[in-house]
Amino acid sequence: MKKIITILTIALFFSCNSSAQKTETKKEKEFPVSKTDAEWKKELSSDAYYVLRQAGTERPFSSELNNEKRKGTFHCAACKTPLFKSEHKFDSGTGWPSFDREIKGNVAFGSDNKLGYSRDEEHCATCGGHLGHVFNDGPRKTTGKRHCINGDALTFVPAE
Repeated sequence: MKKIITILTIALFFSCNSSAQKTETKKEKEFPVSKTDAEWKKELSSDAYYVLRQAGTERPFSSELNNEKRKGTFHCAACKTPLFKSEHKFDSGTGWPSFDREIKGNVAFGSDNKLGYSRDEEHCATCGGHLGHVFNDGPRKTTGKRHCINGDALTFVPAE
């Protein structure tokens, strides 16, 4: 009986060493377009730098792209990769440009736990710039997804 208690005590001790207690260094992912922090600061506006390189969020209803209704494509403001088509944009009422789908292969996904819970983060697959988040409360008639994107992370290119 004493051996069983000892084994259980040891097992309990090791099970308390959870992954949340371990410190882990995050290795930066390599992207096709890679620049130094100084280069990004020089090339981007302060608002675009804050969103794209520091994973910031612009104020809702502050982007002129929120009301952009012309035909065209929304590109990454940092590397000009096409990310979203205007035909997939919809008014979500949230104050940020919203799309029901991305241009496949040009947007990458990860997890964001900054608010104490997990959210699906979106970033440019070419330069790694933070775009926004994707939620499951989009239009049910299409994908059901709402890609909630910071306007400062985008540039709009009208169709010709």
